[in-house]
Amino acid sequence: MTSNRYWTLSDGPMPRWPQENTFVMKEGEIPKPALGQALTQTIYVSLDPYQWYYNRRRTAPAGAPCHARTVSRVIESRIDGFAAGDLVFSTNGWTEYGLMGEGVWRPDYMAPRKLDPSLGRISQAVGVLGMLGLTAYAGMDLLASPRAGETVVVSAASGGVGQIAGQLAKQRNARVVGIAGRDAKCRFVTDELGFDACVSHLSATLPADLAAVCPAGVDVYFENVGGKVFEVVLPLFNQSARMTICGLIAHYGDEDGGIDRRAALMKLGEPIFRTRNMLVKNLSVSDFALDYHDDMLAYIAPLVTAGKIKYREDVRHGLETIPIAFNEMLRGDNFGKMLVQVSPDPTLE
Repeated sequence: MTSNRYWTLSDGPMPRWPQENTFVMKEGEIPKPALGQALTQTIYVSLDPYQWYYNRRRTAPAGAPCHARTVSRVIESRIDGFAAGDLVFSTNGWTEYGLMGEGVWRPDYMAPRKLDPSLGRISQAVGVLGMLGLTAYAGMDLLASPRAGETVVVSAASGGVGQIAGQLAKQRNARVVGIAGRDAKCRFVTDELGFDACVSHLSATLPADLAAVCPAGVDVYFENVGGKVFEVVLPLFNQSARMTICGLIAHYGDEDGGIDRRAALMKLGEPIFRTRNMLVKNLSVSDFALDYHDDMLAYIAPLVTAGKIKYREDVRHGLETIPIAFNEMLRGDNFGKMLVQVSPDPTLE
């Protein structure tokens, strides 16, 4: 093999949300690793809402593959400590082959690392045993710290982060309420993940629905959405409630990609935050990566192995499917953590 297919951004202004011509598939030579680099073949591409913010800002160099965290296999290594055949977490992006190591553009704070398949499926390295697990762990356990008997509400509860965050709260014996979309997702949240209740943001009676399942108010809110969902939760906060702002997917199509929306959300909620003595935290997972990743893995991996934390993936197949899968994920049409498999997983062969 000498050719490498990848998706990059088309020229011209970026739309609020991806359009049919936003992404272009190109083909080039497979890159050759220099000293201090390794060539890797992408196995799984992680699709996450924040990537649209990166794309709209054109953060990657012009013509480069669209950014994404990936699980890959080392083909050729010129890095000490990595060898051909190693399975690694990397940031190849929307491409079949990529380089990792010195001089490689990487918007992430997380360096490439070898994966241990004995800890769980290697696809989980970009999910429950990776960035999303750390996000849920930092936002729920470290920032919100729910206590036994408290009511915890998690928006986007069937999504990649939400399903983990809610189950972590259950590990602390809290009462957990999810907010999800269609009925199948709500059933999954209660029947499979073990949440105590789940309401649909599609319901015309959402405010009454949420109030009915939170009769004692809300002590912790894990925010992934913003918009009308936040407005429905706001009046239910108890004294000394805690809120973690993880994501605002409803606003990633805003002109600024949702940056000002955080300030607007804080302004809208400020009277209640202040009078009810609330603790509100903006979660930046990069603040926890160096000091807490290993702690997260040591805590969550055994729970996943024991079936005490369940985790659903929505896996599509083929590099060509990435833009369609990405748009579905942004619309909430996925069911679980969205991944695209672009080459064989050697641990499943």
